[in-house]
Amino acid sequence: MAVCFRCHRFGASAPSSVDHHRTLARKNKVWPASVPSLLAGHEAIRKWGFQMKSFNGYPLNVVSSQKEEPYADHSKAKEEQIDSTVSITVVGASGDLAKKKIFPALFALFYEDCLPKHFTVFGYARTQLTDEELRNMIGKTLTCRIDKRENCGDKMEQFLERCFYHSGQYGSEENFLELDRKLKDKEVGKSANRLFYLSIPPNIFVDVVRCASRTASSPTGWTRVIVEKPFGRDSQSSGELTRSLKQHLTEDQIFRIDHYLGKELVENLSVLRFSNLVFEPLWSRKFIRNVQLIFSEDFGTEGRGGYFDSYGIIRDIMQNHLLQILALFAMETPVSLDAEDIRNEKVKVLRSMRTLQLDDVVVGQYKGHTRAALFIDNARWDGVPFLMKAGKALHTRRAEIRVQFRHVPGNLYKRNFGTDLDKATNELVIRVQPDEAIYLKINNKIPGLGMRLDSSNLNLLYASRYPREIPDAYERLLLDAIEGERRLFIRSDELDAAWALFTPVLKELDDKRIAPELYPYGSRGPVGAHYLAAKYKVRWGDLISQYS
Repeated sequence: MAVCFRCHRFGASAPSSVDHHRTLARKNKVWPASVPSLLAGHEAIRKWGFQMKSFNGYPLNVVSSQKEEPYADHSKAKEEQIDSTVSITVVGASGDLAKKKIFPALFALFYEDCLPKHFTVFGYARTQLTDEELRNMIGKTLTCRIDKRENCGDKMEQFLERCFYHSGQYGSEENFLELDRKLKDKEVGKSANRLFYLSIPPNIFVDVVRCASRTASSPTGWTRVIVEKPFGRDSQSSGELTRSLKQHLTEDQIFRIDHYLGKELVENLSVLRFSNLVFEPLWSRKFIRNVQLIFSEDFGTEGRGGYFDSYGIIRDIMQNHLLQILALFAMETPVSLDAEDIRNEKVKVLRSMRTLQLDDVVVGQYKGHTRAALFIDNARWDGVPFLMKAGKALHTRRAEIRVQFRHVPGNLYKRNFGTDLDKATNELVIRVQPDEAIYLKINNKIPGLGMRLDSSNLNLLYASRYPREIPDAYERLLLDAIEGERRLFIRSDELDAAWALFTPVLKELDDKRIAPELYPYGSRGPVGAHYLAAKYKVRWGDLISQYS
């Protein structure tokens, strides 16, 4: 049997809502007197639906009605797992995202034996399809791991046999009630858990959630909903969406997905920082001169022009992907790896940031290119510019974090570098995609009798070090949602803080009708971006690197 990559992700001490190894270790432990009362509260919640909340309004993990009881007997937990089933409904099943990402990710999890023993996948959309037509459609997109192709055809057949389809309108409670009947037919005799993935435009999120919550929620287990971005287009619309969703769901049931948080190098960011003594002492304004978060694509807005007309790359990339990565990069050490502890620290970073000003923004040709300078006004990062660059139709495709360290004070070898000390700057680069890598730029002597210096890279290329294929981000996030792990999903107060940073400048751009700076397709972007960097005495690292 294959070993699920998720099983060893954190190590023995990591928290998980279905971590039976920890349950077994606690089996015979004598607990304080307060614990039985908590467990009693847990039972009351399951029976009556009450929900205890902490002072900040978020449910306490220890009494969450959607998590397995943490102190239960291991054999009982195993028995409950065997007698339960998970029904996964992909709403918008005929769309590109579902066909290209969601169904392939579910199959990959099945192939790696990461899905529960009993599971069913339903597609739901307005398109009229039979079960067999759905299977033929998604079967064309399924692939097996490059390094594990044995029984690939058999595994595909087994997966597709568990895939079904129901056609219906997104705002019809009657159609969702019909879906509920089909789900119950597959769940008969088992405790039912249900996951809905909303792969649909945001203007119909609320209709689907209303119908699903009223007529297709699980009667015996948990019900969770994965919501795809965009989460609104500014603070007001985002707040309205959150309030509307919470009329039908609790915060614990809402999983706001940003697939960049599921990428391997982004998840490795906290490991790199918090488990390596060499980095943590350097992670502050004292040693770091600037941080650059770079996203570029070598194609334009083909096929997504309407989306970018409405949202632009600021909303699509900066306010979502790059800002989330920034928060993970800059946060203080969390109390634990628990989801709420990590998300609390991210919120603190976002609330410490200055509101983005128009003078610190350069807009390029397509609404598909923007560069911005942001600042975190706290003791660790005061004065350090965080530069974001996101663009389409550029000369290369890449997503990376570049950390430029300060110049060496009184450098004995500065004469060997000439007047351009930036060439001698130590730089840590975390390349998220493509060709995942972590490398550190250092200065060293070129072998020979003279004293000639060179910049070289200490390089960890993932393809060389870890030849196994890296799981897709959607695989990790879908598995987390099934397990109830919220660490890589966005909480509502995170979303509020993120929009508060960008909404004023977005409004100013619209009100003043700022004309974007033109740049040629396939170039390095608008010239104004260099002036923005120079304003803070920074040079874009990807333009001077040998990896450009």
